[in-house]
Amino acid sequence: MPIVLAILAEGDNYGYAILERVRQLSGGCLEWKDGMLYPALHRLERLGLIEARWEVSESGRRRKYYRITSQGQTQLEDERRQWEAVDATLRGIWRALSFPAAAPYSASATPQPQGA
Repeated sequence: MPIVLAILAEGDNYGYAILERVRQLSGGCLEWKDGMLYPALHRLERLGLIEARWEVSESGRRRKYYRITSQGQTQLEDERRQWEAVDATLRGIWRALSFPAAAPYSASATPQPQGA
């Protein structure tokens, strides 16, 4: 999950804040739910790519904070290189097919159903 690793590379964070950061970084295009995030966090923790700890917030609520490990940093860098290769390959394919360069995707540009 390079997105989660990249967010944690910015600094330690907890689940809800990670969900909000995904939404923010994607311009609202990705709306992850708890059911997607927490299994991914548990898997990353099992793999040793992140670590978790419990803290009590100012409001007295317990939150589980996650941080990327050095192994996670290495994995993130590997995945970044792979995604850059995929991106470059797709851009070459689009050029070869004479597709115009695509504008960045925006959730607001998504066609809305009639009556919406």
